Amino acid sequence: MAESTTTQQPLAGWDKPELDLSKADWRSSSQGTGDVQIAFVEGFIAMRNGGKPENPSLIFSPAEWRAFVLNARDGEFDLT
Repeated sequence: MAESTTTQQPLAGWDKPELDLSKADWRSSSQGTGDVQIAFVEGFIAMRNGGKPENPSLIFSPAEWRAFVLNARDGEFDLT
């Protein structure tokens, strides 16, 4: 039986740096509801689950963040 090996490759088009989020100023929504937190770090926007801050954060470029916010306002991600 052949041995299986997995090589982790960087994502195609991934042009985001490894950001140091240890001193990030994490912010929650103004209403204080939910666990989503964001931080602005080195020209990027990081998003994390505030209930599990040890989990990986999502990193957005400014253009990606703008598209996300506009689509969220339009209800694209409304699951109800």
